[in-house]
Amino acid sequence: MKIAIGCDHAGFPYKKAILDVLKSKNIAVLDHGTNSPDSVDYPDFVHPVANDVESGAAQLGIVICGSGNGVAMTANKHAGIRAALCWETELAALARQHNNANVIAIPARFVSQEKAAAMVDAFLSTEFEGGRHARRVGKIAMDEK
Repeated sequence: MKIAIGCDHAGFPYKKAILDVLKSKNIAVLDHGTNSPDSVDYPDFVHPVANDVESGAAQLGIVICGSGNGVAMTANKHAGIRAALCWETELAALARQHNNANVIAIPARFVSQEKAAAMVDAFLSTEFEGGRHARRVGKIAMDEK
């Protein structure tokens, strides 16, 4: 499995902790930054993650900012992305199980690093259930006009 990850300055300490967890599980990572706590614009780090997931270069993505909203909105501008803003482990699992989410958005200012790591673990270890959920997920993407 290969994971793409990106964050802004608020998410930087969380990204470091999550990278440690991923490396301990021997999961390959495409790290798109940021690599410091200096103020940056989150879209610059989220679009590469979404591109990796859309292209198949990564199976799943992780994006992190202060509220999680900006990174989720940015990722969801990509037609092939289903980014889920999560703040509980159960939400992370359900996002995969019921919505086939392929990117998790983490709100660094509202969850602990331990909770973020647990959410990532749940997100990565949960499979899409399919069935009735597949029909619904199939209706998410908009037709281009």
